[in-house]
Amino acid sequence: MAEVLSMRWAGVTPEQYDATRVAVGWEERAPEGALMHVAWLEPGALRVVDVWTSRAAFEQFFAERLAAAVREAGITGEPETEFLPLHRRFIAPGVTGAA
Repeated sequence: MAEVLSMRWAGVTPEQYDATRVAVGWEERAPEGALMHVAWLEPGALRVVDVWTSRAAFEQFFAERLAAAVREAGITGEPETEFLPLHRRFIAPGVTGAA
């Protein structure tokens, strides 16, 4: 069953997020098990909602690709995370790719 990851990471800047995204290249080489990624910044924090085929798929991606890029970007601390089973997913017709 797919899992929804909800994350809030205090202190992450837009520049740190973008540096991590470029270093990992997840838009060019999608991680195994990744189904959807949405990110935005609120005052003082990065927010993310992902959909993964499983929590294990995200944990493998984090260990193999994301953790090193997070450190390299100077991101510190630990995010607040929650994994919950996906109930339903809708993607509007014609919506594809990265923005």
